[in-house]
Amino acid sequence: MEKQYKVGIVGATGMVGQRFVTLLENHPWFKLTVLAASGRSAGKTYEEAVGPRWAMTTPIPEEAKSLVVLDALADRETIASSVDFIFCAVDMKKEEIRALEESYAKLECPVISNNSAHRWTPDVPMVIPEVNPEHLQVIQAQKSRLGTRRGFIAVKSNCSIQSYAPALHPLRRFGITQVLVC
Repeated sequence: MEKQYKVGIVGATGMVGQRFVTLLENHPWFKLTVLAASGRSAGKTYEEAVGPRWAMTTPIPEEAKSLVVLDALADRETIASSVDFIFCAVDMKKEEIRALEESYAKLECPVISNNSAHRWTPDVPMVIPEVNPEHLQVIQAQKSRLGTRRGFIAVKSNCSIQSYAPALHPLRRFGITQVLVC
């Protein structure tokens, strides 16, 4: 792959945001270019902002340490114009998350959400690529609703579903349509 997509993490100082930071270290497709969090962390380097709250077993990736954390709310336009898309993993009330993610989408910034706030929004796809890639087709309806050309929101399923569904989905070919997972 020739192009590396510029990505940002909104909610970068929290546990899930930290995990995203580690997953993007030396990634062949994605270049971490923006980290954002609450106003409490804004203006600090990522290393300063996360400090002793770093919860991962590996050290903070070098490429993230010196990035200056932006304010996820106040700096939306700067963030949206600096990346190809964002991963969103914020700790806020659901209605605040929905508003924040839609504001990024309306700034023409695609949002890949780790949050549950949009999981029941009819025109926001919840995608497990191995199971339901066709759900991405609903993005066109979402773009019409939001009035965007490029911006949209897609969400991931919860941790249990994303673990079980890819393994169970192929069983449908054999007539197995119900399973009990304990």
